[in-house]
Amino acid sequence: MENKEVTDWRESIALSRFQIIQPLLDQTLDKAKRIQIRRKIAEDNDISEKTVKRWEDAFFQSGFSGLKPAEKTGGQSSKLPDNFPELLQEAIQLKREVTTRSVNQIIFILEGEGKAEPGVLKRSTLQRHLFNAGLCERQLKMYRQDEQSSMTKRFCKPHRMMLTQADIKYGVGILITMDGEKKTVYLSSLIDDHSRYILWSEWYESQDEYCVEDVFRKAILKHGRFDKAYTDNGSQYLSRQLKTSCAMLGISLKRARPKSGKSKGKIEKFHQVVDSFIEEVKLKKLMEITELNRYWQIFLDEYYHKKPHDGIREYYKSKGITLPEKGITPEQEWNRDTRALVFLDSKTVGEAFLHHEKRYVDKGGLISYNGCKYEAGAHLIGEQVVIAFDPKDDRTITVYPKNSASFTARPVQIGEYCAREIPVPRAVADEPVTSRFLDVLEKKHKESQKKLADAISYSDYGE
Repeated sequence: MENKEVTDWRESIALSRFQIIQPLLDQTLDKAKRIQIRRKIAEDNDISEKTVKRWEDAFFQSGFSGLKPAEKTGGQSSKLPDNFPELLQEAIQLKREVTTRSVNQIIFILEGEGKAEPGVLKRSTLQRHLFNAGLCERQLKMYRQDEQSSMTKRFCKPHRMMLTQADIKYGVGILITMDGEKKTVYLSSLIDDHSRYILWSEWYESQDEYCVEDVFRKAILKHGRFDKAYTDNGSQYLSRQLKTSCAMLGISLKRARPKSGKSKGKIEKFHQVVDSFIEEVKLKKLMEITELNRYWQIFLDEYYHKKPHDGIREYYKSKGITLPEKGITPEQEWNRDTRALVFLDSKTVGEAFLHHEKRYVDKGGLISYNGCKYEAGAHLIGEQVVIAFDPKDDRTITVYPKNSASFTARPVQIGEYCAREIPVPRAVADEPVTSRFLDVLEKKHKESQKKLADAISYSDYGE
């Protein structure tokens, strides 16, 4: 669309830095282990330990926003060499030749070949221009090498909220339409790796990014922040919005290797339980998804969470710990865990999951979004602003001007004098079947007679 902005380069760089320092976000690391991991990160990514430490400190002090580079002001820097466009094309070619080349390596080659004077090309500047050329996403691949890990082996985290697993399951023919046709719905779920407790699970009518974001948001609001989420490589889990939202809340995302269903064993095992629910709920012949979710929540609370889990038994058996004969349920394991939950302010969580786009304020002082006009004010005419919105709720949007405070905007209401429709003349209106005025009087009369009969107090007679 004409008003939509391609992804902000500062946000992309912040996301890259967040993915680099992910191993250092574990608060349980001691000083020696932290130094060791920091050194390895610096070596693997061709950056200094000092830079890694600076990013780490920035994140702990200011969160995701602390990883963003300073915003550039004004036009192109006068410090750039006159032949910078040619150097950029050379840098793009070097990146395409070997996609794992770092920006520092590209600068080293250009300087070594005599095409750029030493010290003229800055890493941040070249990285920004490579992003604008569409090469940033490829660059992120070097930061995902830890996905080739031992995640496919049987394991269980020692405490709740250290790791969650997310997935979507199809529900074929669960709902019935008005025409009697069977309708497919989709179950988006988030399960705690340790306790097998369902943090949030809900049925949706469409399989899109929103059904994943909504489950993450609701799970965090209800149970607090978790350390990591393990997902497959579906497009819903690869969206930039989900990665950014989780990064802003300090949550790491891990991807399963393609065709590695065993690595998501806990959520896949849970889906077998879902199958039994599907067979039962089909007998209800439901037509509304709200009713489906009501039965689903009852099923989780009264059956799944209260049923002893074989996976929990296997975990403690592998550690030589004797369990009660009845076993342990996901609800019991969740409640008996000693790890404290970390709750976040609802406003912080809400803002993290808002979508952001850029818009220009038109000559009428209005902003266009989702087919509606929103009042921005005459003082912002011609200015580009950032809007934040919930894609499923267009009742309000938040507007962020560059040089003034943010504010909430609502859709513009067209007054009656602006309406193009002509009201129906009284002469052709439907013939009334009663006098609504007399009906009201009759009603009031009956109420007065009742008060008189009761004779409770003078005040009961009304005005």
